Amino acid sequence: MDATHVYDMVIVGGGPAGYTAALYAVRAGLDALVLERLSAGGQMAQTEQIDNYPGFEDGVDGFSLAEKMQKQAERFGAKSSYAEVSRLDLTANPKVVETSEGTFYGKTVVLATGATPRELGVAGEAELVGRGVAYCAACDGMFYKGKTVAVVGGGNTAAADALLLSRIAQKVILIHRRDTLRATKIYHQPLLDKENVEFRWNSTVAEFLHGDRLTGLRLKNVLTGEESTVECGGVFISVGRKPATDLVKDQLELDGGGYIVADETTKTAIPGVYAVGDVRTKPLRQVVTAVADGAVAVHMAEEYLAGGA
Repeated sequence: MDATHVYDMVIVGGGPAGYTAALYAVRAGLDALVLERLSAGGQMAQTEQIDNYPGFEDGVDGFSLAEKMQKQAERFGAKSSYAEVSRLDLTANPKVVETSEGTFYGKTVVLATGATPRELGVAGEAELVGRGVAYCAACDGMFYKGKTVAVVGGGNTAAADALLLSRIAQKVILIHRRDTLRATKIYHQPLLDKENVEFRWNSTVAEFLHGDRLTGLRLKNVLTGEESTVECGGVFISVGRKPATDLVKDQLELDGGGYIVADETTKTAIPGVYAVGDVRTKPLRQVVTAVADGAVAVHMAEEYLAGGA
């Protein structure tokens, strides 16, 4: 791979948004390179079963879907390089992307670096992912149909997850370290009206109870120190996400949550730079919205390369 070559588009991140951008770019006749640190798919590749992505009536595991997206883009001429990006100069002409495999140049750059769920940091959490510990109610909620589940958090994501799960699970236990939700008021009354939602205020998770799978939680009251246990088949950790924006925090505007400010056009404040998928400000972060972003970014990049804004 010629590191002195100037690509029409350099895509940082090989998740669903990144490889959709690559697919649309090469089919539009653009020369596109995807830079991925680990393997295709990002967070999606770690999802055991995806049932809400159109076209797969029996569902699909995230790793397989990621491979399909990569192979499809590469069939039309997209290039991939497994490299860790260390520095970006987005205002240069061409734009500069420094990586562990050399320096690459692009007329446009698509940022598809994603975001990862914030963990609780409780012992055994990582080992129980997929065995009772989950981070996405929309992705994994149906696995707990008719069961008792817990949701940890008090913001909008936790409240929305609890409402969604209340329509699927037999019982939902909402655990929050304060005595009231931080979520916007629109969520409060609907949750209070749900007969199968139980609140555990002023509480944190002290321990995951489990054999091969999660069986319950040991909770600690932050005011009294009193401990209690709850039985549940699953727990959804909804305490926020960490967008991967360290590379651009001094070059692009970030919102209060650290996400790149970009609207439905995916345009950032720097011409020729686009933010797609979970890394940008948006109301819903799902595979289907990520692939939509990838397509939109290429449309905007075509206009830019043709001399538009």
